[in-house]
Amino acid sequence: DVQLQASGGGLVQAGGSLRLSCARSGFPFDTYAIGWFRQAPGKEREGLACIDSDGSTYYADSVKGRFTISRDDSKNTVYLQMKSLEPQDTAVYYCAFRIGAITKPHWDWVHEYDYWGQGTQVTVSS
Repeated sequence: DVQLQASGGGLVQAGGSLRLSCARSGFPFDTYAIGWFRQAPGKEREGLACIDSDGSTYYADSVKGRFTISRDDSKNTVYLQMKSLEPQDTAVYYCAFRIGAITKPHWDWVHEYDYWGQGTQVTVSS
């Protein structure tokens, strides 16, 4: 079974930082893309960042310059480093994996991804 375990969420003050981790197991694919999404109450799931199989990265305008996606293949883990957090960043954050390379114009489309983690809550206080 493919499993994704997201962690690292929590409560942080505005201006603070957090690093989210997404550990995967049972994932026997050599080519894949990883994305991070978030969903706030009453809102649609929003694509934040993606790292493709060739190392290319993509970011939503709302987080560009503040969030950084990276992966450590030796640890089967993908990270989302978040800094300068704002109250509007409060949401449940999800990692997602796609088998094969991402369709670049659609990196932030939910249905581009095949597997999803369970989500981790990030709350930013003002």
